[in-house]
Amino acid sequence: MKLGYVKKIKKVTIYLILVAYSLINLYPLIWMVINSFKTKEQFSRDKLGLPDGMNFQNYVDAWSTANFSDYFGNSIFVSVVSVLITVIFGALAAFFIARFNLKINKWAYSFFLFGMLVPIHATLIPMFLLMQQLNLINTRSALIFPYAAFNLPIAIFLLVSFMKAFPKDVEESAVMDGAKTLRIFWSIILPMTRPAIATVTILSFINNWNEFVFGLVLVNDPKLMTLPLGLQNFAGQYTTNYVSQMAGLTMALIPILVIYLLLEKYIVNGMTAGAVKG
Repeated sequence: MKLGYVKKIKKVTIYLILVAYSLINLYPLIWMVINSFKTKEQFSRDKLGLPDGMNFQNYVDAWSTANFSDYFGNSIFVSVVSVLITVIFGALAAFFIARFNLKINKWAYSFFLFGMLVPIHATLIPMFLLMQQLNLINTRSALIFPYAAFNLPIAIFLLVSFMKAFPKDVEESAVMDGAKTLRIFWSIILPMTRPAIATVTILSFINNWNEFVFGLVLVNDPKLMTLPLGLQNFAGQYTTNYVSQMAGLTMALIPILVIYLLLEKYIVNGMTAGAVKG
């Protein structure tokens, strides 16, 4: 009885800690959404209370001020294309590293993992000079290629760990049936890797969607700017329209939530497998 009682107390304590941690993380988001419905006067008077009514005008103002129609589309395009490149090339590299016994594999894997140790924004100046020499400044490619490249290390790390756990019998059976290497990859290994790919997709998309500094330096054309750059339009020289800015941030959060909800059932499995397998 005492042992069962101790286990129950331990379980309840863990749940309470997790609930408290969740509330601490959710509170800034909830506070942002609540204040996005306030008027400027209400926000100045009471920053913690509930709004007097649902003021959707802030969302209308945010859409026009931040030029959402253009910036939103640019962010979607750049983020999605970058994620596709990261997933395809990351999966191919992970496949050869995890499933083939080549001498170069350990060196290649170490090389990719070393990329996780490099501070991304420490490469900003070299990246700018490289893009300038390639005449890619003020193009979508100036963002797509760096975003895809900087997400490759974590993608390969997760996918290699996941793919190493697959039994060799799967490939041997496919080879006996006459399947070639790429056929095995596309038809067998890739579908089996869906949980890890879902994890890579959401992590890469979040990184790309929220990135600001590279967009600020590599793209100056307003028609090509991404959403984080558009959100700075709410800050003037002397004042900042906080309620409209929060409405804009709330709208910017929607694509991330949609992708997370679509891939949520795979994400935990992918993160767990990437952490313990291999």
